[in-house]
Amino acid sequence: MPFDIEAHVQRLTNDGYTVIEDFADAGALAQARAALAPHLGTHHGRNAFEGFSTERVYTLVARGPVFEHLTEEPRLLALLDRFLQPGYLLTASQAICIYPGEKAQGLHSDDGFYRQPRPRPAISLSLVGAIDAFTDTNGATDVIPGSHRWSDADIAALDPNEAAKMLRPVIMPAGGAVVFQGTLLHRGGANRSDAPRLAFTNQYCEPWGRTQENFYLGVSRERVKAMSPRLQSLLGYNIWPPFMGQVTGSHPLKSLEDDWVTPVDRQALSREA
Repeated sequence: MPFDIEAHVQRLTNDGYTVIEDFADAGALAQARAALAPHLGTHHGRNAFEGFSTERVYTLVARGPVFEHLTEEPRLLALLDRFLQPGYLLTASQAICIYPGEKAQGLHSDDGFYRQPRPRPAISLSLVGAIDAFTDTNGATDVIPGSHRWSDADIAALDPNEAAKMLRPVIMPAGGAVVFQGTLLHRGGANRSDAPRLAFTNQYCEPWGRTQENFYLGVSRERVKAMSPRLQSLLGYNIWPPFMGQVTGSHPLKSLEDDWVTPVDRQALSREA
């Protein structure tokens, strides 16, 4: 079925979220499972937000080629192009495995740490992709449609019981993905099933925003050098005009050159010589 971008844009605008049911095919899901296998089964979250019965694998974009491809999936980028300014960044990339018995996460918005008052346009957009199908019992993402338009006062006055009535689980097949505005109230649902629920999530922010993950330190130069130009840009190896992101007056892509030495170190070496 052709990708109806206008329908997705309308749902994102009106409801705050939309679902791409065929985001990843069976081959990509198999590759994702294989790439994640060495990293899962070793630890759980450190607090209630991460989830005491939830496992997270951070810096997912660097965990295998399949995650590189999913991060720059063309239909997703076409949607992001409609809501974020050119040069937008990848701000977070992780896998999330919710195990049986996990409680529902606290209600939140993904760009709440940007402290500009609401209501406002989203500063980030998020994608949650289902490696396992999302059901109403296994920890599907719960959303409150339309809450991306709410003010700070609306959220502060929200009664928890009323909020619970507004929540809608995002039910989708394995390979589906929900894309939502960073201002949308949502949570990871409780896993009341007898099997884990595995997913991946990428978040993208305006080019001027500070990213949640520091990919300069989290992803080696050698790995970044092998990535596509678009993915390099998403990780921050670009300039947001006129000069945000420069490296001692130079374009950050120069730092990926084989003979790169920082200008500060180069000057120090020259003095020592």
